[in-house]
Amino acid sequence: MLQVGLSLPRAPGGAAGGFPMAEGDDGGTGQGLCPTETFGSSPVTVVITSEADTWDIDASSCLGGGQFVDWDRMPDPEQEACIPQDILSKPPKELKKLAREGCWAASRALRAQVYHQLIQRVPCRLVTPDALVYRDVASRLFGRQSVSSHPLPEFLEGCSMPTYCLNLHGVTALKKILICVGNLFPDITYSPVLPSLVALLLHYSEDEAQCFQSISRLIASNAPHASYIDQSFLAHQASCMTFGDLANKHCPAAHKLIASASENVFEVYSEWLSWLFHDLPFNYAIRVFDVYLLEGQKVLYRVALALLKQYRLSVTSAELEGTDVKADLQAFMQNIAEHVSVDKLLERAFGIRLFSRKEIWLLQMANRKALMERGTTMAQSRQSFHLAVDMQNFSSSIVTAQEMRIIWSWIPERFSLFPPLLLFSTSEDGCSLQRFYTCCEGYEPTVLLIQTAEGEVCGAFLSSDWSERKKSGATAGFFGTGECFVFTVRPETERYEWVFIKKPELAKAVPRSRQRSPSPSPTSLLGSSPDGRSNSSNRLAVPTPQRKGRLSPFLAIRHFLLPSKTASMFMAGSREGIIIGGGGGQALSLDASLLWGRTEHCETFDNPPLCQENFKVQLLEVWGFQNA
Repeated sequence: MLQVGLSLPRAPGGAAGGFPMAEGDDGGTGQGLCPTETFGSSPVTVVITSEADTWDIDASSCLGGGQFVDWDRMPDPEQEACIPQDILSKPPKELKKLAREGCWAASRALRAQVYHQLIQRVPCRLVTPDALVYRDVASRLFGRQSVSSHPLPEFLEGCSMPTYCLNLHGVTALKKILICVGNLFPDITYSPVLPSLVALLLHYSEDEAQCFQSISRLIASNAPHASYIDQSFLAHQASCMTFGDLANKHCPAAHKLIASASENVFEVYSEWLSWLFHDLPFNYAIRVFDVYLLEGQKVLYRVALALLKQYRLSVTSAELEGTDVKADLQAFMQNIAEHVSVDKLLERAFGIRLFSRKEIWLLQMANRKALMERGTTMAQSRQSFHLAVDMQNFSSSIVTAQEMRIIWSWIPERFSLFPPLLLFSTSEDGCSLQRFYTCCEGYEPTVLLIQTAEGEVCGAFLSSDWSERKKSGATAGFFGTGECFVFTVRPETERYEWVFIKKPELAKAVPRSRQRSPSPSPTSLLGSSPDGRSNSSNRLAVPTPQRKGRLSPFLAIRHFLLPSKTASMFMAGSREGIIIGGGGGQALSLDASLLWGRTEHCETFDNPPLCQENFKVQLLEVWGFQNA
């Protein structure tokens, strides 16, 4: 059994001391204190004795503020800043600016005061345990017995416990608070970030009870479309998938590098919170915590994305070949000071333009739903989880398994839970648009692959069911969401996403009342066939985008004030053919025979032609997702 004795040497005069232990000095207990401990599957025994060289619970509970800190390890306060006297009465926007600039870092007392006030403002459930409840529960659990044994909560099994600059009293207080959290929040089943947050708060808490009250309010927060702490394996996995989706969209170079060097990209991204609250040095982690209290989980995504971008600048594909990417990323985070200052890191983080908190929440909910469909529950604890699709048995007439793996890495995380399923192939089902619709309807999303007669390969990820086209009636209309994208595989591999992914601010620039109506004139699906034949008798008008009907919850156009309808022309279909992307041209268009196509620049995806502009289709495949 793993036994953790809560012992501490005494300072001269009998008072409980906070002296740092020298390397190799175990204080007489046979165990040294490491900056990080890992909770094993065995109970952790809290041992309290009256020996002179051990720690007594009651002696530490009434010490002054800062008694949990090893001051020799605590970074010096940053350069004094001009701190407004009425700082806590500032409006939220100004407080955010001050936190981002590191205003709290100039004074430990100021940071402690700000933390307390900010956490008191967090909206939370009506019945939330407070300091008085902690004192009562701690007294009942630990009491004044000479020996008391209490296991740490099961939700911490396998989780790491950073101690940062805490002394032995602080580490003991950390464990006591976690035990009480487990006692008073029985619904928490998995929360690997919780020990880190408690440890950070302890550096700026007057006593254990205040720290417990603070973490309880963060746990019990009921702010709309936001949460501070994931409290189940389901929620944690959904957050990891959401980060993977954001990395895919906002850090394409880093994502491509990691996808090429790691068999399971999701496994790498599942450590994203550990980068922030386990691997980063204290002076970086606490600055992240400053803004996290004001802005919630969205800021964690921003900082982790900035770290990922910085990592990409420090490594090459050749350096990563054959290395453990997870371990390499961990080492990078631990030595982040060699690469970027904390101020520059935060500056870059807030330069990343993410969508609204509500939109990210919708993505997280979609990821949770997909996990639940796979059988993940709220109550289950941590499990081995592997999202990578086994490509060993994958077979396509158009792309290789390695090429499909690259395409797969672009797909939203919640769909990559499911293996690919061939729905339609011109080599097996013939060149029939009606057959195309029949085979593809009922599947959402789908991946379209095209190989031209010239050997070029391109395609599209299409977020909505092709049956959506029927809701427009006789008039063909665009549908789909901002998760749609087009891509090329050969001769070059490249992806082109919705234009507002990289410039989300443009979606809010013009009020709806001033939106321009799309005025593209009806155009031929194909200007002319590659063989020179005119297609004037086979014309397809550019449809009017439709806002009605069911849309996927994430990046639905009804969530945005778009400056132009031509920027949301994702996919359309009629008896005459299909169109993907619109506005000033069409990214891909195919006629009813599925034999002739055209590609050009379009406003929706801001893409160049994906292959030769007028092309003949050699092969066409549509892939769906089993059980999606």
